[in-house]
Amino acid sequence: MKKIYSIEVDCANCARLMEETANKVEGVAMATVNFIAQKMTVEFADGADEKKTMKAVFKACRKVEPDCEIEF
Repeated sequence: MKKIYSIEVDCANCARLMEETANKVEGVAMATVNFIAQKMTVEFADGADEKKTMKAVFKACRKVEPDCEIEF
């Protein structure tokens, strides 16, 4: 399953860090961040719980970019 989320991030480098971090979270098959569009596309691994995975993605992204937002 693939979903697109609205995000709020201040710079392209921070968006890159968020993308790298999201891709390391268990349950994420692939994540991409589009800084210009302020969107994060997440493809979930088979059997992954969307809400649980996105909470983990948000927590991980907050460690690299404390003021980021992800609407899920």
